[in-house]
Amino acid sequence: MNYPFDVASKYMMRAIEIARLGMSRVAPNPMVGAVVVHQDKIIGEGFHQVYGGPHAEVNAIAAVKNRDLLRESTIYVTLEPCAHYGKTPPCADLIVKSQIPRVVVGIKDPFAKVKGKGIQMMKDAGIEVIESFMENRCYELNRRFFTFHHHKRPYIILKWAQTLDGYMDIERTEENFGQPTWITNELSKVAVHKTRIDEDAIMVGTQTAVKDNPSLTVREWTKGRDPLRVLLDLNRRVSKSQKLFDGSIPTVIYTHQDHAPMKNTEFIRLDKNKELWPQLLGDLHERNIQSLIVEGGPTTLKLLIELGLWDEARIFQGHGFFQSGVRAPEFPGKMISRDYLDDSSLIVFRREAIDNLESL
Repeated sequence: MNYPFDVASKYMMRAIEIARLGMSRVAPNPMVGAVVVHQDKIIGEGFHQVYGGPHAEVNAIAAVKNRDLLRESTIYVTLEPCAHYGKTPPCADLIVKSQIPRVVVGIKDPFAKVKGKGIQMMKDAGIEVIESFMENRCYELNRRFFTFHHHKRPYIILKWAQTLDGYMDIERTEENFGQPTWITNELSKVAVHKTRIDEDAIMVGTQTAVKDNPSLTVREWTKGRDPLRVLLDLNRRVSKSQKLFDGSIPTVIYTHQDHAPMKNTEFIRLDKNKELWPQLLGDLHERNIQSLIVEGGPTTLKLLIELGLWDEARIFQGHGFFQSGVRAPEFPGKMISRDYLDDSSLIVFRREAIDNLESL
């Protein structure tokens, strides 16, 4: 490059920043940001705003008032420009036609129709292409998208609430479940609903559905979509009077039994003779579900941890103590962040640090 890394990283960070504005609006496409720089000055920027709409590169180039400057500019893009006709024309072709001499790419696109083809198209046209620039940051931006394409399953987020002494519930018998145990505060409840709008689906198991009768909707946050509701109820023990059967939003129920469809509710019969989780996650993958929150009970959570079928854990920790009851799961992971919510907090862990992308 003709200028220091810290200068170039500033522009890629800006591209990452604006890419995030497409969160929950562009799936199943990735979030992408692009910045056009001329003589150390941003002259155009854009991001992928809505699924099916113009891509980031198109919006960034369109924002440049003096198109003659493109022939002396560098464009920073968080993800490899596409090389195929989808809902929009190839962005790599647009860059070539715009005669932009240098392109800085954050990370290659894992999608089979792109996967290096966009970079090669630009190189063949004589464009200088800098690859894998701030790759880890760009992977982090679209970790759901990359997990979906690399592992052929959704990005799995485990979520639960626990006390300071590590309990997620009191002991409640099946004959007398009582009211759901409240561990955190009202601000945490708002935060829970805010995090839901960013994910594609949310799942509970039979016990949680019966004990807590959850809605799994976004009620405490006014703007955003409801995720697909998913219920794992193999033996059909959850009553149709439960909120999950109210038909208010799309719901998928995985079971071992046949059942006629209901309003906004689809029943998927899983094969008893095959492994459960590959079937369930494979079906969600076919539905283009890139992220899944699991708000199951300790049995489901512990099983997913044992199987290594999780990517992130979000723990809402209250300020109280139970001293006995249902223990929260133990798991290996790296703490990423801790946000305080008055007298409660949200602690986020990841199963793997993003430090060796070649192994993914």
